[in-house]
Amino acid sequence: MAVMDQYIIGGFIASLLLLYWVLLGFVLLYNLRRNRNKNKSSKIARKHDCINTSANGQYRQEVDGSTDIIIVGAGVAGAALAYTLGKEGRRVHVIERDLSEPDRIVGELLQPGGYLKLIELGLEDCLEDIDAQRVFGYALYKDGKNAKLSYPLEKFHSDVSGRSFHNGRFIQRMREKAATLPNVRLEQGTVISLLEENGTVKGVQYKTKNGQEIMAYAPLTIVCDGCFSNLRRSLCTPKVDIPSCFVGLVLENCDLPCPNHGHVVLADPSPILLYPISSTEVRCLVDVPGQKVPSIANGEMANYLKTAVAPQIPPQLYDAFIAAVDKGNIRTMPNRSMPANPQPTPGALLLGDAFNMRHPLTGGGMTVALADIVVLRDLLRPLRDLNDASILCKYLESFYTIRKPVASTINTLAGALYKVFCASPDQARKEMRQACFDYLSLGGVFSNGPVSLLSGLNPRPLSLVLHFFAVAVYGVGRLVLPFPSPQRVWLGARLLSGASGIIFPIIRAEGVRQMFFPATVPAYYRAPPVN
Repeated sequence: MAVMDQYIIGGFIASLLLLYWVLLGFVLLYNLRRNRNKNKSSKIARKHDCINTSANGQYRQEVDGSTDIIIVGAGVAGAALAYTLGKEGRRVHVIERDLSEPDRIVGELLQPGGYLKLIELGLEDCLEDIDAQRVFGYALYKDGKNAKLSYPLEKFHSDVSGRSFHNGRFIQRMREKAATLPNVRLEQGTVISLLEENGTVKGVQYKTKNGQEIMAYAPLTIVCDGCFSNLRRSLCTPKVDIPSCFVGLVLENCDLPCPNHGHVVLADPSPILLYPISSTEVRCLVDVPGQKVPSIANGEMANYLKTAVAPQIPPQLYDAFIAAVDKGNIRTMPNRSMPANPQPTPGALLLGDAFNMRHPLTGGGMTVALADIVVLRDLLRPLRDLNDASILCKYLESFYTIRKPVASTINTLAGALYKVFCASPDQARKEMRQACFDYLSLGGVFSNGPVSLLSGLNPRPLSLVLHFFAVAVYGVGRLVLPFPSPQRVWLGARLLSGASGIIFPIIRAEGVRQMFFPATVPAYYRAPPVN
């Protein structure tokens, strides 16, 4: 019995020892697994810098792989791009400095070519319910004479025309439409910098509305932060020129001489633009050459507008113009031009005014931006995986070539027309200005050709150059016929020389080969990478 008791006690002790070692094994295994997971998380955090600390000590961890594309800026270009890529199934994170309705004096006139691109992107309904006005062409004024230039819209659907509107209302509609897509995240925040690793952009560092600093990651970052971009220097070599400033007014409860038309007054010293932005408001933009404008605060601006500008305004609008000046809501905006000069960077791309600007005289900015978005959408469409940054960067070099004919035509026309339309003490420049007005006044092919270029309906660089020099030759003909004199022949030669001096530097900045012979650029034929 005693022996039996010893066996029972020994078995019980052995069972306890076995249970102890089993429990100890489970504890060791649990701790080992927990440490492995902790180390793995630490490695991921170190690799991607995903854990961020804000001023109040809060931590936030970004989920790796949750975003396909980050878009910096939600203006016209950023909002339209967000909707377009979201509709394509991409997971898009848009970061915009201020999501309240913008209040700007430019970006209010969309040319018919831009409206066609808006239709192609499925965004034309964003012009509904904002009191947008249809625009069918231009009225050109000079020295008491005027010429009506209509858009050549005969071949298009009856809905196709230009549109003019409040810029902020249009942008808000596009933001709202983009935000309806479940895979588009629209967030208010200020992007501080691009996150780079070995020359590849991995994402952005930004500060949220609440002041928390976050690092967001995506395979592709598209910078659309506008003309005041603080990120473009990392992605291009900017050569920004500021030839003039716009002084903006709103004329209320007045009728334009040519309803549903933009009005361009070839004033002294530079053009004045007028176009409707609602059923009761007309935008007036007075161009002031140079970077300095009369002071608004001390009354110099009001005096300048009343004494130097008002007498050149069409008589039907004089009283409304004076009333707008007296009301005092005078705004100014520098006019910037910047040729596209990209530095292809893996993981990032520039778009909109951050990438390319032209003088806003012809209202071509939104048309160029929307056309660029169509090109980019079509290039990205066959790609399922965006994670190989170097291959994607090489492929997207074709974007810079494919966009050139449209963008360079509108850019060159804007720069050339502004220089021609400005008054000058040089007699040859005066003759060129008069020749341009008279050439456009001829109607038919002489007006349809240039207006189709300006409107984005026929963006052909060669057609632009031919019409530009046709104006110059027309000006020379007016000088030397019917009886040339040595003085007039010399003036004609100076006119041709001046015309060349206007357009050739702009073409050189745009790139002769890309502008006229894009098919000879190897990137034009770049095929999508195989996923």
